[in-house]
Amino acid sequence: MTVPEEISALTDELILAVTKIDPTNTSRLKHLKQRVEDTFKSASHGRTDQFAVSKQLEGLQEKFQVLNKDDLADALRSRLTELDEHHSSWFPEILSFLLQLSSRPAVFSRVDRLPKPKVDEDAKQLSWTELDASGSAYCDEDIWECVNFGADSSSEEEDDDLASSGRSNASIPQTLPSSPIASEEDYEIPDEVFSPGTDVVLVDSVREAQFWRPKKHAESNQVGAFSCRVVTELQIVRETLFMLQGLPTSLFWRLDDSIEVDRRYTLTHTSAEALSSLLRSFSMIGAKVDVIRRFIKITQVVPFMQTFHRCVEDCLNQFDAFLSEVQTQCISPGATFSVSLLQLAEDVRSASAMLVLLADLISNLKYNSPDDGVRCLDLLYDVVCMKQATGDDDEFRFLANLFFSCLETYIRPIRRWMEEGRLDSREGVSFIIDRRDDKDLRSLWREWYAVDDSFGLPQFMRPVAPKIFTAGKSMVFLQHLNALETLGDSKTIPLTLERIYGDDSSSLLCLPFAAICESAISKLVEANHSFASDLLRKELDQQCGLWRSLQALEHIYLCKDLSVSAIIDNKVFDLMDRGRGAWSDRYLLTELAQSAFSSMSFIDHSRIIVRSHQDPQGRSRSVKTLRTISFDYILPWPIANIIPKDAIHRYQRISTFLMQIRRAKHLIVKQRLKYTDETDEFSHDRSSNALSYSLRHHMLWFLNTLYSHITDFVISTATESLRKSLSATKDVDAMIAAHRAYMSSLEDQCLLSSNLSPLHQATINLLDLCVYFADIQATRYGDKLFDQRTPTKYAKLSQSRKSLSRKHQEKYTDDAIQSDDDDDDDTQDESDEDFGNTTGISFYEAPYAHRLRDIKGHFDQLLAFLTSGLKGVGRVDGQISWEILAEKLEWRKKRLAV
Repeated sequence: MTVPEEISALTDELILAVTKIDPTNTSRLKHLKQRVEDTFKSASHGRTDQFAVSKQLEGLQEKFQVLNKDDLADALRSRLTELDEHHSSWFPEILSFLLQLSSRPAVFSRVDRLPKPKVDEDAKQLSWTELDASGSAYCDEDIWECVNFGADSSSEEEDDDLASSGRSNASIPQTLPSSPIASEEDYEIPDEVFSPGTDVVLVDSVREAQFWRPKKHAESNQVGAFSCRVVTELQIVRETLFMLQGLPTSLFWRLDDSIEVDRRYTLTHTSAEALSSLLRSFSMIGAKVDVIRRFIKITQVVPFMQTFHRCVEDCLNQFDAFLSEVQTQCISPGATFSVSLLQLAEDVRSASAMLVLLADLISNLKYNSPDDGVRCLDLLYDVVCMKQATGDDDEFRFLANLFFSCLETYIRPIRRWMEEGRLDSREGVSFIIDRRDDKDLRSLWREWYAVDDSFGLPQFMRPVAPKIFTAGKSMVFLQHLNALETLGDSKTIPLTLERIYGDDSSSLLCLPFAAICESAISKLVEANHSFASDLLRKELDQQCGLWRSLQALEHIYLCKDLSVSAIIDNKVFDLMDRGRGAWSDRYLLTELAQSAFSSMSFIDHSRIIVRSHQDPQGRSRSVKTLRTISFDYILPWPIANIIPKDAIHRYQRISTFLMQIRRAKHLIVKQRLKYTDETDEFSHDRSSNALSYSLRHHMLWFLNTLYSHITDFVISTATESLRKSLSATKDVDAMIAAHRAYMSSLEDQCLLSSNLSPLHQATINLLDLCVYFADIQATRYGDKLFDQRTPTKYAKLSQSRKSLSRKHQEKYTDDAIQSDDDDDDDTQDESDEDFGNTTGISFYEAPYAHRLRDIKGHFDQLLAFLTSGLKGVGRVDGQISWEILAEKLEWRKKRLAV
């Protein structure tokens, strides 16, 4: 609705007076003016209660009399009486406004400032003795007691008035206003308003018009079991008009929600069947109109239902105006001879067509239902589509305008949600649930709001509900980033029939309404969605450091720079090899990690925290013990909404897996295989030495192949794809989905997903087998290779190894080479004691050569299982990386044999 020019000019003056902004700042002035006009349009204020105003004025008169200012009371009463002669609907507002402006009228008002009312000097003054000569009329009543005026009209202002006037709280007779308002129930109609009995002609004419009286039909014909009462066509027309106006009649009876016809009445010039059929058609229309009349009596609370209620009421008023016009024609001179019941039926059918449609729609509503308003929109939408399909241009245009009026009111709070991030379920946005409470900003996008499109959302708007939800959340996000902006003038464009179809009226029945309406709604939502999403993406990229955070995660968890990760690895692995419990000290590890990554400008090293916990199974030599430590990078809250906590857990699992591979490689590389010709307890034949070199070579090949495949192929390819996907996303939901898909892909390709747990367990067993091989090499060569700084330590190690039981040795070996047990069901109980650098392995029960052959057999078995498993899942799920890894592992399959 366009604001009138006069109001627009006053709005400009109001804004300039209140805000004190520069008038030349047109953009700021225009923005403020839009907000003020929106407030004007959306504001609804009820009319002033005229009865409350009347009560205030009566209280004021009473107050004047109590304060002994009868002249003021008489002056006010006389002017109110004079005002009643000039009735206006705005008088209650004017009087209320004057009362609000008044300040202590009992003190500052003066009668001499007002023109004195005319006093009838000839009027006889009454005395008390004339009213009650005996003086006993009021002797039994307590009229002389002190009256407490505090319950009705006293206040602090009255106390001040009493003090200023010098009056005390002495007994004051109560004097009521001379013209109280009598209730309608107690009002009795005086006899003088009736016609005098002498006007016999008038009374007889009225009685003659009362055709329903039994004596009027004393000579009626008897047909069957009914006594037919002959009436005129004019009388039936009048009864019909009364019935359509909702009034009681004799010809039509209202039973429940239907209207029945009294078949005792008939016409002389038509058959009873024809008349009955015609009257039944009137009764059916009357029943539909009664549905409308009952509906408009129901108070509507939802704004868009109030709009629908007002439109239906306007349509009913037009129909009532039509009935009044017909009644005027009937009572005009000569109407008795020109009235036609058939013509009336045709006119009523045409005038009530819209009401009949609306009555059918309203009949399908469930009153006082929470979803009643939304169902009303859906039904109205269906009726509009149906009318366009039938080709009825007039009815289609009327119903379409009604639909868009209701839709515009319904969309108003949705616009506010999309444009400002403001949500109020009382205004109609009930399909969005506010669950903020005191939740953290890190969960703003996922937990603060929820959408339930099964309630409060029309069917034709459900396709755009996700974008409505996303646009509003984006504005809430921007509010907390202090980066909220407005869309501009295009957001206030209303949805109307003329705007959607244009000026070409011929297109109304050509272009399908459903497609045109949904397209217009989609454009409106898309404009707000695109604006909010683009602005939020820009803030995340430029101000919140999205790309810097992704780069930091890639270096911390995915080990993009191995030179930095090696600093942490060397320290942790060295402490583990020395048997020091400090390797899992979270304070030491946190300081180590922060120091290692402090050289990278895109990483806030103060946000790095290393957490640790005790291994319940006490596995000191297995790579599984590295799961007890985890790196945590605290992301800024805007980025944490895109990369939630569960995604960080996935990063940590990948980081642990890569660290486990590096741990196994570290131990293999640390052992430099040598052999000696000395004939001591450690001398073996050359075949054992050759097998050792072969195993070391193939284990290094396996570890390098696996690690390079994950880092150089899987992670690098997936990360590059993620960057392209994030650059092409349109909103935060798409960004979250892209990153979630990225993490799922990494988990699958790194064999960390739940459906690939057998392959992951086989890989962990291969890594433990590499650790076990490094341990037996350290045991074989002792201090010569493991710790060159302690030449005398070997004797102590030998003595400790002899004390180990056979059962303990076998259990360690079986745990290191098992291939198909699930990780969660691992029940081995290793309790190896760490004696400096001891591994807890002895060759007295199982010789060195025998252990090498066992390692080779299990290594070949596990590698074959892993290769065939990768091929199998690659054929099923189609991950090309699995087949590539399988081919790499098979490439030197034949060369594993020695």
